[in-house]
Amino acid sequence: MLPPLSTLDDIDPDDYPAAFAALGLSDRSLAVTSALGFQEPTPIQAESIPLLLDGADVVGKAQTGTGKTVAFGFPMVDTVDPDLPEVQGIVLVPTRELATQVFGVLGFLAAAKGLGACALMGGRRLADDFQALEARPQIVVGTPGRIIDHLNRSTLSLSQVSFAVLDEADRMLDIGFEPDIRRILGRSPAERQTALFSATIPTSIKTLIWRYMRDPVEIDIEPEQATAREINQHYIEVAERDKTDALIALMPRLTGRTLIFCNMKVTVDRLVRRLRDREISAEPIHGDLRQQKRDRVMEDFRAGRLQILIATNVASRGLDIPDVSHVINYDLPENVEEYIHRVGRTGRAGTEGSAISFIAEWDLDTFGAIQKVVGDDLVEDVLDIYATRD
Repeated sequence: MLPPLSTLDDIDPDDYPAAFAALGLSDRSLAVTSALGFQEPTPIQAESIPLLLDGADVVGKAQTGTGKTVAFGFPMVDTVDPDLPEVQGIVLVPTRELATQVFGVLGFLAAAKGLGACALMGGRRLADDFQALEARPQIVVGTPGRIIDHLNRSTLSLSQVSFAVLDEADRMLDIGFEPDIRRILGRSPAERQTALFSATIPTSIKTLIWRYMRDPVEIDIEPEQATAREINQHYIEVAERDKTDALIALMPRLTGRTLIFCNMKVTVDRLVRRLRDREISAEPIHGDLRQQKRDRVMEDFRAGRLQILIATNVASRGLDIPDVSHVINYDLPENVEEYIHRVGRTGRAGTEGSAISFIAEWDLDTFGAIQKVVGDDLVEDVLDIYATRD
């Protein structure tokens, strides 16, 4: 929960967290950290904030859930000029859900500094975008497709952008946004400051870095293939045809928020129907759902009104879903990297979580690669659906 902005004026400078003060943040931003109860910066924040405040371009390699929004958010609001009613900061993200999440934080940081901010994303009325842009915000958070739409309409100008952020850059490229990213960066001043955050740095990302960034400082916070020690990881060998029965057998163990991953949207919808047929409440989340439906489902899940969320990879990155107790890989992901991202939705911020993967007939090659990375942390489990009966 975000505190009222009015409380910031009452915070004594002596109460500013010393660890954040040492990073060089403004007094107003330090008041925000105090109001939010921050004490120690995360590693990505500790390394990124001083560099960004100093004007450097930054490439941050870090997993989802490491505090990246704060890492670039405070430097952005401390850099942007509140007296210039033009877009000066832009944050590009791959999905509508991530745009909503980032804007929820960055919008508050901006308001605390007297700055205007807005979110531009598909699935919402253009009339609302026009109204938000007419208010002359200094900061825009958006998905590349919607940003391109406004550039084509001449309802958005990036001519005064001094600070650009590419968040979840590898995910944006995975879903085909590279041409849009190039067009957007090409429409902003070449002398701008640029920050790029990504869980991995493939060749396509290196090309973006070479072309659009100036001598960036590279930060590598976590090993690419690492999972939190707080995650209890198990696998269960189960025939493809028996997966639904296996999931039903697991239900007594799933006492908290549970995120179930399938590889295809059709599988998500089919599994939701099968669970509902057995009077188990579950909702889907994938790219074919209308934005209003996606927003409602995500809000119900975050609020605890919905226990079981069944998703495609849209939820493996970017979505800030607190207190997920269990992740179930109903379908094993296609590669090790995606396994890491999925499993990383639980066991966050030091809490304990559980991840269970079903291993079907044709998963053995991928599973072998996952075992090599995870090692002894991945433990076999057995369900009694295959128990021998006398």
